[in-house]
Amino acid sequence: MRLDVLTLSAVLAATTAVATPTVAAATTTCYGGAITKHYGDGAFFGPYSASSRCTDVNLRLTAGTSDYVNACVVFIDHTSQCNRWTRVPNGSWHTIATDVLDGTHFEVLVGVPLEGDDATVQIAF
Repeated sequence: MRLDVLTLSAVLAATTAVATPTVAAATTTCYGGAITKHYGDGAFFGPYSASSRCTDVNLRLTAGTSDYVNACVVFIDHTSQCNRWTRVPNGSWHTIATDVLDGTHFEVLVGVPLEGDDATVQIAF
């Protein structure tokens, strides 16, 4: 009986040691660090600081009454203007700013096409 307990303990320890890096790796991926925001809570989200998880700022529309949103990034340490407007349809990830250096401060501006529309988006950076 003692041998069975030791064997089971060894198997559990080995399984845990293998699973831990996988979980850690999943949370450090670009999209694994995404945050969720709701348009009804405002149109400007942030300020954020670019991380080493992503080289870009990415956005996807996940829910809401709108089929798409328009989004842009404002690099707040340098300007109060949007970089460019990007139309982001429901479902897949879209890059809204490219080659963003780690530590760069920014806000994301989101707009819906019709008054009264709402949207839930995820932002990965």
